[in-house]
Amino acid sequence: MDLSFSDEQVLLRDSIHKCLNAKYDTAARLRIVASAEGYSRERWQEFAELGFLAAPFAEEYGGLGGGAVETMIIMEEYGRRLVVEPFVETVVLVGGLLRDLGSEDQRQAFLPRIIDGSDLWALAWAEAQGRHDLHDISLRAERDGNGYRLNGSKRVVVGAPWADRLIVSARTAGGQRDRRGISLFIVDKSQSGVDCRDYATVDGRRAAEIVFDDVALGIETLVGREGEGLSGLERAVDHAIAALCAEAIGAMDELNCMTRDYARLRKQFGVPLARFQVLQHRMVDMFIAYEQALSMTYLTTLALSGDARERAKAASSAKVQVGEAAKFVGQQAVQIHGGMGMSDELEVGRYFKRLTAINVQFGTPEHHLGRYLQVA
Repeated sequence: MDLSFSDEQVLLRDSIHKCLNAKYDTAARLRIVASAEGYSRERWQEFAELGFLAAPFAEEYGGLGGGAVETMIIMEEYGRRLVVEPFVETVVLVGGLLRDLGSEDQRQAFLPRIIDGSDLWALAWAEAQGRHDLHDISLRAERDGNGYRLNGSKRVVVGAPWADRLIVSARTAGGQRDRRGISLFIVDKSQSGVDCRDYATVDGRRAAEIVFDDVALGIETLVGREGEGLSGLERAVDHAIAALCAEAIGAMDELNCMTRDYARLRKQFGVPLARFQVLQHRMVDMFIAYEQALSMTYLTTLALSGDARERAKAASSAKVQVGEAAKFVGQQAVQIHGGMGMSDELEVGRYFKRLTAINVQFGTPEHHLGRYLQVA
């Protein structure tokens, strides 16, 4: 299997690396997270101007004609700098759904505005009773003449406080856990009946609980066919899982480097920590965990273009492998740094929090182990 990158992909990685090193250091990120908005519109526009937001989309919509590998490259570099701007939410999830399921009118209307950085989006899929199951939906969209009426709530909608629009999964037929009868709708966040309760997350991002009270939607807001949205939603989430795994390996690599450098400088009993064999073994185990997660992420990224069963198996395998590796690397980094490893003043704690959040987003390793057994 050829895992080497093309010249264009190497250039993309170099461009992201230079941009983030110049504009997204620790001090800059802390200012962004502490701001009222919690993200930087200026950085988002710069990402658009440099073509990062265009990478996964076809040229006919203003994209660069890339795909999952380009997304992986971008997310790995974002993981190294803990970028908070909603690339996964806007580009990978919503952009992927519009690209794969949207009508040509919807693609022409919305994809160029995602690519040029004009619009931010979020995907509202999770519900209180659903845990991590995409098909466990009680929010309903009832027919109302030529449109729909949306009633119900969604929880932990990551990126919603920043979003201009949402894609919402709703039940148009069947029971709460039926796989059929799930539809996807475009909802303008500012329209009547949409109530967003925003909050900060532990990893420095923003999310919202959203209540939809008799929200009127036109037929043109339906994405894909009525009642057949689940397969497209699963595909988009598998792509998002691969992207999050790439972000995790970038963060793990940074943690390994920080821990190694700290162990060389910090002395105990007059000897650098790096001289203690037990800590040497622990840092080797951290490196091995990272390398295994890296290989699994590459494998999953390449499997995204396969059939639904193989794609699902690969995504769940990565969520298990990368999730366990991220937990191990994060915990060991904190322990080697000592008590200050969990403080906000030290970068290690912020990386650990982000890895912890990634570990539960779209399902814990335990959930995906069960999913793998179901599709295997």
